[in-house]
Amino acid sequence: MADLTHIDADGRARMVDVSAKPATVREAEAEGRLIMAPETLRLALSGGGRKGDVRAVAEIAGVMAAKRTAELIPMCHPLMLSSVKVSVAPLGDGSGLGVSAIARTSGQTGVEMEALTAASVALLTLYDMLKAADRGMEIAAVRLVAKSGGASGDWQRA
Repeated sequence: MADLTHIDADGRARMVDVSAKPATVREAEAEGRLIMAPETLRLALSGGGRKGDVRAVAEIAGVMAAKRTAELIPMCHPLMLSSVKVSVAPLGDGSGLGVSAIARTSGQTGVEMEALTAASVALLTLYDMLKAADRGMEIAAVRLVAKSGGASGDWQRA
């Protein structure tokens, strides 16, 4: 198991110093699901509900959240993101909506937290906009799918 790098020699929390690390292209993808009743899914896909196109709003919310990750996650480095893409689509089994978020930068530290934040906020936005129709929805399986770049190399969920 790797050492907790956010703890200094005195046992205090600190932001990791990445100034000596080379800048490289880094990318991360995260995903999650919002499980809902079939009628709620139909409403979300129609785009014509009282709240409009909930998928488009969630995608924008995810991009905006990725850009503010350092304000939300303690010790997370503020990054200049070169791109963030958030996609909301129906799950293949018809159980709800899936969210995919891809964050990219050329920097000294990775973008896993930005991708995870984007996916999480997109899911929360969907929940918020659809909760009047279905309070029993469930946010599930928010997870890192893949990351590339940096000293730790590439990683892909099996």
